[in-house]
Amino acid sequence: MELRLRNVAVIEAVTLPLANGLNVLTGETGAGKSLIVGALGLLLGERAGADRLRAGADRAVVEATFALRRQSALEEWLDARGLDADEDVLILKREISASGRSRAWINGSPVTVSLLRELGAQLVVVHGQHEAQALLDASAQRQVLDAFGGAESDAALVAAAHDAVLRARRDLETLSQEQRDVSQRADYLRFLTREIDAAAVTPGEEERVDAEHRRLAHAEELRDAVVLIDTALQGDDASVISQLTAVRRALGVAQRIDPELEQWQAALDGAALALEELARDAAQYAENIDADPERLRELDARRAVLHQLLRKYGPGVDDVLRTAAEAHAELALVDDASAAESRLNAALRDAKAARHAGAARLSANRRDAAKRLSAAVTALLPQLGMLDGRFAVQLEALDEPGAHGAEAVRFEVALNAGGTLGPLDRVASGGELSRVMLALSTVLARLQHVPTLVFDEIDAGVGGAVAWQVGALMREVAMHHQVLAISHLAQIAACAHHHMVVRKEAGASGGVTTADTAVVEGDARIIELARMLGGDADRDISRAHARELLARGQLSPDSERRQGQGGVSTPVPTSARAPRKTAQRRGKPG
Repeated sequence: MELRLRNVAVIEAVTLPLANGLNVLTGETGAGKSLIVGALGLLLGERAGADRLRAGADRAVVEATFALRRQSALEEWLDARGLDADEDVLILKREISASGRSRAWINGSPVTVSLLRELGAQLVVVHGQHEAQALLDASAQRQVLDAFGGAESDAALVAAAHDAVLRARRDLETLSQEQRDVSQRADYLRFLTREIDAAAVTPGEEERVDAEHRRLAHAEELRDAVVLIDTALQGDDASVISQLTAVRRALGVAQRIDPELEQWQAALDGAALALEELARDAAQYAENIDADPERLRELDARRAVLHQLLRKYGPGVDDVLRTAAEAHAELALVDDASAAESRLNAALRDAKAARHAGAARLSANRRDAAKRLSAAVTALLPQLGMLDGRFAVQLEALDEPGAHGAEAVRFEVALNAGGTLGPLDRVASGGELSRVMLALSTVLARLQHVPTLVFDEIDAGVGGAVAWQVGALMREVAMHHQVLAISHLAQIAACAHHHMVVRKEAGASGGVTTADTAVVEGDARIIELARMLGGDADRDISRAHARELLARGQLSPDSERRQGQGGVSTPVPTSARAPRKTAQRRGKPG
């Protein structure tokens, strides 16, 4: 990985190249080591705000380049999202503007921050003091055990089965409540459905009945009006149609004199035909009008039924019909209650059975993993200054399997000879907790496929011989991963394959404090180690001590033997294949 920062906090422009193996970043307190990890956190999707910008800057940029070997899972992840790793190079970039707006890219393609976070989790894992404190949380301990045992998929299946159990229980309770509600108003619903069903109402019936009722109620008046129309149109020589015939004869005479009047003929013919048709319809309508008192009484009775239903269940016939349909559906809950309850109880039994089977598999995995993890971590504790330390993973059975399985997971330690095992938060101090975290990280590193691991001052509270042992463990982790350790211990810095220093200069750039980094080798590294040892870096004795320290760190027999056997398997960018005199680079990150 190569990390590039621009305008982040007090950093103006920094390039941090990581080489194979163990990389260590040191610097005086307050020089800005934590800023590097904080900037990396931005790239991994942490919350970003304008307060992360360097004073006077309009935007901050964090960018990292990863040179990847073929990893099918990562390639599938990229392909599924339409992203490519060009020539096995993957570039993650995030930009924060002065307004607080954040943008992200993967290989130049704009992506959401959540997508950046998802990919970053597959590339970098940060272990810090915060993560050590997180070990006190029961859920974190359970997740560590499942990760060690490769049981994440079983744990996910148990969680899904537990959700199914909860859903089935909720569905049964909902059905029971609905049945109680319907039962309380079942008599009313049955009366309602009988009343509406008996009326046999049809859509649009109200309008049809009212129209027929009006015609029958005013039959005489209608007949008189229609007869008058018929008489006026064709009753005698003075009728409209008779007069229209005279008009047609007159138009014929006029056309012989002026042929242009022929255009009137079409209008006249049309009018004559329309009036003749109207006269025929009026005569037929008058013949069909019949005062039917019996039918009128039937319509009165039907209107009364409809108006009563509309008043109770309206305002319209469609509302009446919908009310009946809803009532039938509610009553079906009572009628079908037994079958529905049987179906839901069967679903609950199946969900419980799936949860039980999944929890049993998970428990078996956890029992085996607990023994192996306890032994592996315990074996490392003496190397970290806890000579009589013991680590144990305790599994406490639950009354009933839950979302996380059939047992609670608890990490316990005993740090003194003859001591009793106890929970981490009661037994371990802050420094001891960090060392337990390092031991766990060392064990888990053998299983993790994440290329780069970052240890952020988890060596707090240690020193002397223990510091050497911490450095040796970090070198061991670096056999399988590219490792960046932020440290204040000279012993750990001496164990590094690649040593970088962060320095802060007040008012170095336009009166604004600036932090910068450099790769140190040769005399520069000796001077930095001498400073870390607390001596005068300009004195020969301090430098001699630093050279002795570096020689010991680089020639650790166990570490070098392991390095020679396996080599470093983590991918490294071409720009960081060999340590360089300086890593200072200014200007816009690529």
